[in-house]
Amino acid sequence: MIFDKFSARSARAWAASVLGAALLTACLGNSSPTASQAPAPARPGSAAPAPAAQATSAGFQDCRQFFAAGQPPAVAAQPKLRDLCYDAFAILHNGNTRTPMFVAQRMNRSLVDDADEKRTNKFFADARLPRAERAELNDYKGSGYSRGHMAPAADMPTAQAMAQSFSLANMVPQSIKQNSGPWARIEKDTRHYASRAQGDVFIITGPVYEGQPDTVGDNHVAVPSYLYKLVYDASTNRAWAHWQANRDDARVSKPISYAELVQRTGIDFLPGVHPQ
Repeated sequence: MIFDKFSARSARAWAASVLGAALLTACLGNSSPTASQAPAPARPGSAAPAPAAQATSAGFQDCRQFFAAGQPPAVAAQPKLRDLCYDAFAILHNGNTRTPMFVAQRMNRSLVDDADEKRTNKFFADARLPRAERAELNDYKGSGYSRGHMAPAADMPTAQAMAQSFSLANMVPQSIKQNSGPWARIEKDTRHYASRAQGDVFIITGPVYEGQPDTVGDNHVAVPSYLYKLVYDASTNRAWAHWQANRDDARVSKPISYAELVQRTGIDFLPGVHPQ
């Protein structure tokens, strides 16, 4: 992979992202759905929107376990960023693109062993997000893109976590062939690695936009140019990232270094550790 070529692209992509997303972060308080709350997001307007907050580092108070050393990525303050806690993952949602900015998970051998739940396929709009900042089911209909999970359904360790993974807050418009082919392989390989790791593996997945992105649906859900998946093994202090073009013809490419991912995205994903 030619790093200097992508560094220039990523700088433009990040600049476009910052320009397109007016910023504030969101602090949900107790945002992780409970058993009695789980159906609520499927009914738009049935839950209060997640409040905005000043700094990403101040958010995710109820789901810090999904971040290495308990510290979320250091994201520059921008408008319409809201943090959402779920049972098995955490999302920083970007209300301007109507997609996640990133989705964080913690996996290990035990959690992978438990990830054998039946897939539900019941997608829903998360009512904790304001209507003007979220994707709706109709946005993806006839779009030519799949509803691509950032936290994979196949990673979910419980039935409730599986149901929550179908929140549209966890989705981006993804190339259908990429989603079912190379990206699915990356997800499977990541699970396999976590199943063999000596301890916790932290995973952060998200989209990158280049220039003025295409959109789908009446709510103008932004279509990513690239997707990344960062893998950090806490037991070895090693980190690497998968970087995939959101195209039908993109094949699985060689992983890039953590430093390269930071350079391409402008995000310090692991502020609490110093990975190799």
